[in-house]
Amino acid sequence: MPEEKFDYAKAMAELEGIAAKVEDPQTSLDEIGALVSRSTVLIGQCRNHLRSVRESIEEEAGK
Repeated sequence: MPEEKFDYAKAMAELEGIAAKVEDPQTSLDEIGALVSRSTVLIGQCRNHLRSVRESIEEEAGK
């Protein structure tokens, strides 16, 4: 199965949705725990993506 390309915009939209849910007083503590875990994964993926984009730009500028 081919690796799915990372969608930064989609990840950011999901993080915004998570933030809204965490701020909602109706969200249970159990749900918040799961949301925080998911956001940790998404943040890591976003950082890796941004790092790779930066490195790509720096490589192009160095040519």
